[in-house]
Amino acid sequence: MEWLEDRESFLSEFLRMEGLPDGDICCTNCDRQILQSSQAFRCRDCDSLDILCQTCIVDIHRRNGLHNIEEWNMAGRFFTRTSLRALGHKYQLGHPIGRTCAAPGSFGTFTVLDINGVHEVDLNFCGCMTEQLRYLQILRFGWFPATVGMPRTAITFRLLRFFQLLSFESKTTVFEFHQTLQRLSDNTGTDRYRELLRTVREYRHLKMLKRSGRGHSNSGAQGTSAGECAVLCPACPQPGKNLPSEWKDAPPDKQFLYRLFIGLDANFRLKRRMISSNASDPSLSNGWAYFVEEVDYKAFLRTFGTLVIQEQSTCSNHDAVNKNRNMAGFAASGVGTCDDTRHDMKRPCSVGDLQKGERYINMDYLFLSSFKQKDRELVEVTVSYDIACQWSIHLWKRMNSYPSWMHIDHENTTTFRFLIPKFHLPAHTRPCQTSYSFNFNKNVGRTDGEGVERGWARINPLAASTREMGPGSRRDTLDDHFGDQNWNKTTKMGIKEAVKEAADRTTSHEEFTNSLFEKDVHEWTKQLNAWEEDHCAFNPFEGTYKGISQKAIRLRLAEQEEADVVSGNAFIMHEEISASRLITLGLEYELQQRRLFQDLNEMTVHATDDQKAKWKLRANTLRRKITSWMEVQQMYIPGLYLFRLRASESSDEDREETPVYEIPLCLPSSIIDRTSCDIRLLMLEWDLRYAQCMDSLDELRDSLCLRAYVLIDKKRFQRGQRANTRSQGIVNRIQAKINRAAIQYRTARSAIESLAKPLGKVGWDTHLLVLKDNDVRSLSAEETSTSEGRRNISWIWVHMVGKGSQEPDDRLHESLRIEWCKSRARRDRWVEEVELLQEECRRVLAFFEHRANEWENLCNGDQTWMLPGVEYDQLAINGRLSYARRQAAQFRRMGAHFSSLTQNVSKFIASKGDGTVELLPKDMSLQVAEDDKEAPEGEPAGYIIISDI
Repeated sequence: MEWLEDRESFLSEFLRMEGLPDGDICCTNCDRQILQSSQAFRCRDCDSLDILCQTCIVDIHRRNGLHNIEEWNMAGRFFTRTSLRALGHKYQLGHPIGRTCAAPGSFGTFTVLDINGVHEVDLNFCGCMTEQLRYLQILRFGWFPATVGMPRTAITFRLLRFFQLLSFESKTTVFEFHQTLQRLSDNTGTDRYRELLRTVREYRHLKMLKRSGRGHSNSGAQGTSAGECAVLCPACPQPGKNLPSEWKDAPPDKQFLYRLFIGLDANFRLKRRMISSNASDPSLSNGWAYFVEEVDYKAFLRTFGTLVIQEQSTCSNHDAVNKNRNMAGFAASGVGTCDDTRHDMKRPCSVGDLQKGERYINMDYLFLSSFKQKDRELVEVTVSYDIACQWSIHLWKRMNSYPSWMHIDHENTTTFRFLIPKFHLPAHTRPCQTSYSFNFNKNVGRTDGEGVERGWARINPLAASTREMGPGSRRDTLDDHFGDQNWNKTTKMGIKEAVKEAADRTTSHEEFTNSLFEKDVHEWTKQLNAWEEDHCAFNPFEGTYKGISQKAIRLRLAEQEEADVVSGNAFIMHEEISASRLITLGLEYELQQRRLFQDLNEMTVHATDDQKAKWKLRANTLRRKITSWMEVQQMYIPGLYLFRLRASESSDEDREETPVYEIPLCLPSSIIDRTSCDIRLLMLEWDLRYAQCMDSLDELRDSLCLRAYVLIDKKRFQRGQRANTRSQGIVNRIQAKINRAAIQYRTARSAIESLAKPLGKVGWDTHLLVLKDNDVRSLSAEETSTSEGRRNISWIWVHMVGKGSQEPDDRLHESLRIEWCKSRARRDRWVEEVELLQEECRRVLAFFEHRANEWENLCNGDQTWMLPGVEYDQLAINGRLSYARRQAAQFRRMGAHFSSLTQNVSKFIASKGDGTVELLPKDMSLQVAEDDKEAPEGEPAGYIIISDI
């Protein structure tokens, strides 16, 4: 590093700051000799380290009385800490700084917390004719009083705002922040933790009310309705705010543009211990933002908790359905939520505590309470949930037993579609992987349904601190962070480049379609359209031919041999082992050889004698079996004896005994070009090898699905070294099965390749492809860096068809149908995504315009927001009007900025994404008003309008 050359200079300057500078005159124009008068002071928080006299440093800090001061110790000749209060600085409330009060009120020592530390100050309250209550004098000075009656502590607004933003970014706690303030001021004897804790909570609550416009309502804060303080999603369809007047009259094929996408999930990291109670620690928000109102929620659970029966899962063994969480010592096992999954934003009145795991009754309440009256006007809603296949079965039946305010007209007004998020889908059974797939269901674009999970990733760092909070404090803290996440998304709305992908997928699909017979495409189109409308219809994504297993082939061969014996055409050279039995045993011994070799490689150098003995006994048993089998084999292949003899003569005579796993079995496929072999043996091995390929692929697919499920379970639920070690052991055993299945397939395919030419077999390599390492991957997207909509599925999943007695043309026909349907689904999803993005761009602009108009209407001067019986001075009126104007200007600015980001979208779409028009500038950020929340850039949330980028 170049800096290392100047390291000594930097170190020297650091040490130089510890002493006095040159000269002994005050740095102001007072010309006092500071060393002669023993008055030398400097400020640690000012921009410079000028040395000042006592009079000057107090005068300069008249408006910065909370800075940290150092005094030069003449005796010890070093700087020591002092304070402005010790030097005579005093605060006078109720008057501009510098003016005295005609009738000063009580005087006393006051503790103030600021970003510079904890300070003791001298304070005079005003006692003039304009005297106000003490807490009001403190507020108008710019400090937040810790109490109302006789305040002795205050916190500066800059400290509260700084901590709020810091907590959003770093998830720091009030306790940690308080300890930092104490160390900054070196004032370890002043403990103001409780005061700071209480004030931070009040400040958060007041900021929420202010930003939601409750200070401009004639019903005041007390008249706030449920969910009114939540930050709404600009891109979601909201009747009366961002939808065109004729949206309900849109054609049926365009109604999906006004579809609402929501998702449910639970988070079991956000637990809460049995600390305090709702009576001792009530929530200030009281259901006004994202958490549901606690009293009504608990009453609902008590009433219906024993009436709603949660059925066992008929799909995979999902913990969310079947498992009860350990509640020992906890008042809440986690939280459930109902989010906007397309834009990763929390919905109003959509979050609530869980008591006994992910019960349907809890999730029903959160789902139904998130639907406000305006939401129920929407025509189409897509609901994603990782157990949607189970939870949705009796949802409407359960809803009918709930209170009337929770009822939704799902039969006549709103159509609901239930799907499973893409990441969770591989853990479900095969029928669910098509019926509940975002990839195969129409009118959902490239939505992945995993928005809730991304939201948890950003909130999980709070789990350690909120676990120890009381119920009200915890809900208010989480509400504040949820609001910040929503606002962060709102200020960084953008559009992703889906147009080019849609053009590429359309071209690829058209080329594929043109290579097929027109009658087939017509038939498949009807089947796919019918299934998209009704999942009870024939599913064109699933194969109808069942793979023929080795057991089925053996049965068929045994039946054929029985018929040959009756007709006198049997190929039998041994009274106990038939030709088919000979080949079958050879394949079994080949498999046992591989397993022995694998077990030997997995045996460590510290293996016990018992382990080594067991392996040796298996090897000896297999050697005896192979030796006996070879004697029978030579009866069916007479030239094999001479072949083996020549092979042994050409080898080294002094060579040690061949390991059992290396003994050549000389099956027909391996000696076909070196010795003669009956064509019937070749046919037998062909049939058995073909079935072996099918069995290997089935085992490979099943093991990959199982591994995907175990990995999801390990990531989401396993905590601690013991649980993770046990899960990793299971993953390793599954991986061993995957490796064995892959080797077995490659071996069987290599044998088929050798047998194909002498048997005149053609077309087999169109469905038995070469298995590369990259082909051995599951359907789960986490095993590849490319998303499902952009990547090509491994052929092992495409060719999931029977390879037995059916004619190759029939099997290939079905394979092409499945791949064609998937190709069309990929094209349709991208085309839908482009249309959704265009509509969402329009909705964002309309929402910003609507919000700007709402704030402007509060500036018309009629003061309709005034509370009855409350007197307002002109300053209070002016403040409200100024804030409303600033908010209106902010939303106008956000709308203008977003419009500039999307001004070339229509041109880009017209060019079909060929790159001739620049879509968006790289800078996606928005400049927001200083008063509003700031947060880090959000993570990409799939393939949708969202912060990017």
